Amino acid sequence: MPATTSTLPRLSIGLPVYNGERYLAGTLDSLLQQTFADFELIISDNASTDGTANICREYAASDPRIRYYRSDSNRGAAWNFNNAFNLARGELFKWAAHDDLHDPRFLAECVSALDHDPTAVLCFTRTLFIDDDGHVLREYPFPVDVASVTRRRLFLVYAGGGHIVHEIFGVIRKSALEGTALIGGYVGSDLILLGTLALKGRFIQVQEPLFQHREHLGRSTVATGGTEGFTHWYDSSKSGRFAMPFWRRLLESTRCVLRSRLPTSEKAAMLADVGRAANWNRQALLSDLRRVIVRRRAS
Repeated sequence: MPATTSTLPRLSIGLPVYNGERYLAGTLDSLLQQTFADFELIISDNASTDGTANICREYAASDPRIRYYRSDSNRGAAWNFNNAFNLARGELFKWAAHDDLHDPRFLAECVSALDHDPTAVLCFTRTLFIDDDGHVLREYPFPVDVASVTRRRLFLVYAGGGHIVHEIFGVIRKSALEGTALIGGYVGSDLILLGTLALKGRFIQVQEPLFQHREHLGRSTVATGGTEGFTHWYDSSKSGRFAMPFWRRLLESTRCVLRSRLPTSEKAAMLADVGRAANWNRQALLSDLRRVIVRRRAS
C-alpha cells in the first residue's frame, strides 16, 4: 500500500460508474498497479443498483488514494463524468471507464510525455481492443498522426469525425479542461471537448498500445438502443425527448471555433472546415430532420 502524504496528488483519475460490478475490480486493479503512483482515484457512482458500491467501498478501505462518492440518483453520464472532474485536485487529470484496462506503464509514459512538452495539453497511447475475458482482439488505428498534423486538421477530425475517441481517456492538463463545457448532455459531446482541447495545445500519442478498450454488449453505445436511448444515457433528464445529435454537433463545433482565441483568419478557415464536415455528414443531418418530421406527424 502506498504511503500517505499531506501534499496534493500530481494527477487525479476520475472514474464515473453506473452498475459496473462485472468489470470494475479489474479496472481498479489496473489503475492501482501503475508504476506512476502519485495520483488520487475519484470514483463517482451514479446511484448503482448492483454490487458496485460494495466493490468501491472495499477498495477505498484498502488504498488511501481512493475517494468514493455516491449520488442519490442517476443523473446521467455527463453529470457523472463532470462530477469526477470537479472533485479533482491534481494538476493533471484522466477519466477512466469502469470496463477498460491499462498497462502498468500507462500513466508514467503519458505524464513523462507531457512533462517534456509544455505546449501539449493531452497525451494518450495506442489502443488495443479486448473482449469480455480480456483477450486481445485487434489494435485500433487512430485516423491521423498527431505528431505531424496541424491543429486545424486535428480539430476537423473531431468536428466531422465519428471514430472511437479513446483519447478522451488520456492524461490531460487540468488547466486546459478548466473553462470548457466538459462533457455535455448530448451525443458526441466528447468529440466537441476534444476539438476544444485541440485548439488549446498539442496532442501526443505514445507509440505503444498501453490502453485496452473492452468490447462487450453492455457498452453504452451498444446497450442504450439508438439515438434517444444514448441521449438519455448522457443526460437522464432528457428521457423520451427527441435528439438531433448531428445538428447539435454542428452547432457546438461552430461555437467552439467562435469562442477560441485564434486569429480571425484561422477562425474563418476552420468555420469553412466545419461547413465541409457538415457536407460529409449531410445524410446524417437529413436523417435527423426526417425523424423530426415523422415525430411531429405522429403526435
